[in-house]
This record gives sequence, structure tokens and C-alpha cells, in this order.
Amino acid sequence: MNTTPAAPPLIPVTLLTGFLGSGKTTLLNQLIRQLPHTAIIMNEFGEIGLDHQLLQKTDGPLALLQGGCICCSVVGSLSPTLKNLFMAARSGDVPSFERVIIETTGIADPAPILDTLINDRWIAARFALNSVVTTIDAVLGEQQLDSYFEAVKQVAVADRLVLTKADLASVATVDTLRARLAALNPAAPILPADHGVIDPALILNAGLYNPVTKTGDVNEWLKLSRYRPVSAVSVMGKPIAKSDAVHDDRIRSFSVTFDEPLEWEAIHAALQMLLRNGGKSVLRMKAIVNLKGKTQPTVLHAVGHVFSPPVELPAWPDDNRQSRFVFIVADMAAELVAQILKDFNEAYRVGKLSV
Repeated sequence: MNTTPAAPPLIPVTLLTGFLGSGKTTLLNQLIRQLPHTAIIMNEFGEIGLDHQLLQKTDGPLALLQGGCICCSVVGSLSPTLKNLFMAARSGDVPSFERVIIETTGIADPAPILDTLINDRWIAARFALNSVVTTIDAVLGEQQLDSYFEAVKQVAVADRLVLTKADLASVATVDTLRARLAALNPAAPILPADHGVIDPALILNAGLYNPVTKTGDVNEWLKLSRYRPVSAVSVMGKPIAKSDAVHDDRIRSFSVTFDEPLEWEAIHAALQMLLRNGGKSVLRMKAIVNLKGKTQPTVLHAVGHVFSPPVELPAWPDDNRQSRFVFIVADMAAELVAQILKDFNEAYRVGKLSV
């Protein structure tokens, strides 16, 4: 009889991002009221942190990362902060908690933070990223997206987009912003928050694919029909020229499908090359893949240069056996991505590629 105790469930982590003044702390306060046993990690840019003083009292512990932006100068402190919170709660030095919410500064790039959460082995064994939530100011959102590429990236990598201050904006302004957000991130639901009030169930447990809870929900997770289909072409497309004037022109969202089963070594090598050489350009990648030699599908996803370990599903969600990739990229031609995937797979198949 096997008496080995089951591993404790992973602690879910939500990454809360959004540009300066977009209502992150207001939303966080409302979440805390509904989910009091939450550990909060706040990143405050500057020598003196103030945002935590505006935070609703919580039954969970609070940790501050000050003096820089979490995605650059203080990203190295995120891992020890999570470790310290975990060990302190275990020893009873701080209150126990059921989840973690990390609130970034308004200028943060989410990708390095996700790298820590996914690739730090100690963290990944105890915590699980379950959603990236981005707040957008309905009044200033258009201006911020025009002026700051960080705001565009925050929208592009999100699992849920929370629209704030809509009561202060005209219907036309909100409709225009909604259309722009949907173009930047077709698969992310756009959810209104009334002074930060929103059902936590709408924005939590929405992130990196969980086969336990989402096996039958792949199509909804990918929402392939919302992305422009792109086929590999014989001549590679040229990378899109950078333009700081209109940031949205730098963003492309598209899907790539393959009818025949793919070689894992080839696809893995192609994605590794894309992420290694253009990690800052690949804002988000999600896929369900039919691999040669396997009867079950494999789920892949990446954010920035972070390529998460593949997850094999217990069964296909429907009768469609195509391999389906969704990409959101910046300054990269869609045809180039499709061609690389095709060429690597074909080269491996005929023995011209060894990995």
C-alpha cells in the first residue's frame, strides 16, 4: 500500500499590472475585501513607497519591493520575497494565505516577472501562476497606448483586461478603446470594473493552461477564430519596421495551423530559436499541438522569452486534430514565424536538421 502523502496544492498567483493611474490599487482593495486571506506583494517605484498606505487591511501578509521596477532592478528580490513569505507562513511568523497577488509598477514589463514564477524551480514547486490581469483607464487609455509601448505590452500579454473609470468616459471613447484592446489581444475578455468592484471569479484562475480544469476548454482558451490565420509562404516576410509613433502598428496577432502531426524536436527547436533571438518580440504564444508518436495533444505557451514546460493533455477536447498556434508579436512578420515553424519541421522530417 502506497502511504506517500499527496503533495500540497500549489498556491495560486495573480499578476496585476496596468499603466500608471489605471486603478490597480483600487481593484486590489476590492479583491482583498472579498478574498481576505491573500498575500500581497507590491512593487513601488522610488525611494519612498506610498501605495501600500492606501491598501485595504488584509488578513494576509504584505511585502514591498521598493527602489525600482520589479521587471528590472528589483526582479531578483521577487524570488526570495516569495520564499520568505512561504516559510514565514509555514512557521507561523506571518498569517497563512491562500493566494498571492503581485501588483507591479505602472511601467513594468510583465515578462521578466513571469520568468521568475515559471522557471524558478523552488517557486514553481509551491506556487502556480493563474492569471495576468491588466487594468486600463477608460479615459486615458488611448493616450497611454499611443505614448507608451509598455502599456501596449501590458495589454498584449494579459489573460483578462479590466476596464476602469468607464463612468468618466463617453460611450464613444469606451467603444473605440474596446475595439483597440480587442485588436491587440483578441482572446482576452474585456471586463468593466465599477470603482474596482468585480467578481474575482471573472479574473482569477484564467492564466497559464491548467489541464485539470480546462481540458474541455481549449477552443475557448485559444479563441482561434479571433486571430488572423497565417500560412507559411515560400519567401519569408520582412520584419516590421519599428515605429514609436503608432505603437499598435508594431503588434501583430495571428494563428498558424498544421494539418499533419509535427516533430517535437523540430518545433521545440524552432520555438527556442524564436524566443532566444526575438524573445522581446514574442509577447505571447499559446498552442495545442499534435505530435508524431503521441495520441494525446500537447499544450505549449510562452510569454516574452519564457517558454513554459509542455503539458500533455489526457484527451483531445474535440475531433479537430490540427496543431494550432496563436502568436501575439511585436516588430516581427507573421509570415516569418509561420515559415520558421514549417521549415524546421520539414528539415527534421527529411533528416537535414538534427537537434
